[in-house]
Amino acid sequence: MKTEKGCDALRNYYRKYLEIAKKHHTSFILETPTWRANPDWLEKTGYPRSSTSAINKKAVALMKELKTEFENDLPTILISGCVGPRGDGYFPENTMSSEEAQQYHSHQIEALKHSSVDLVTALTLQDAEEAIGVTLAANYFVLPAVISFTVETDSKLPNGMSLAEVIKTVDENTNVPPLYYMINCAHPTHFHQELLKNKNDPCTGRIKAIRANASCKSHAELDEATSLDRGIPRELGKEYKNLKESFTHINVFGGCCGTDEEHISEIISQIHSASV
Repeated sequence: MKTEKGCDALRNYYRKYLEIAKKHHTSFILETPTWRANPDWLEKTGYPRSSTSAINKKAVALMKELKTEFENDLPTILISGCVGPRGDGYFPENTMSSEEAQQYHSHQIEALKHSSVDLVTALTLQDAEEAIGVTLAANYFVLPAVISFTVETDSKLPNGMSLAEVIKTVDENTNVPPLYYMINCAHPTHFHQELLKNKNDPCTGRIKAIRANASCKSHAELDEATSLDRGIPRELGKEYKNLKESFTHINVFGGCCGTDEEHISEIISQIHSASV
């Protein structure tokens, strides 16, 4: 976002996925490239903390350009303001109370609200307190919130909490609960069986989106990797097909670490062939 060259690279990146959606006649959620546009991480990436508002607004403006470019080609395009964790995406650190999390994330969410996003999505969260704080901040600024958790290979959050437990906790401790929940930054094999075991749990019904990793490696293995593991696109597509057949209510699909246009094309094709 610092240079026009960088912005052009982002435009071209998003266009590849919008073209896939156009080809398959699907709707699309434009997620702003702001996962690290919160105060602590902006400093680490060379911005002053005071730039939180400006950089988020600039990112939304870029998404609005793309929406205008494709809005006549797709059924629906929503702009989601992406919020990331205060700490590392893999290891719990900088843990906060829900009140502290609300205060911390309010700076970014306020900027996204003033930029007129349709919703905010918090990706790769690892505990209930930060999820509650993000949701309360979104409540304050009257924005729908989507909360996405990451899980380890045992299907549990890094702190050992189950998906059902954390979803119930967040729902019970927010004024307006999240619009829905998502799982991201984990391979389907890490959580599919656990979801099946709890298929009739109301909390499972609250999960309506999946953005999986291409690799089936653990977070620890990925964190130590020296090369990209993009897995096998066709196999990942089959995993998504199985998820759709098991949980027909899930209707938002995308990719996370290691995925590219080939994976997304395969995912869409496989989902369209699912028996639902």
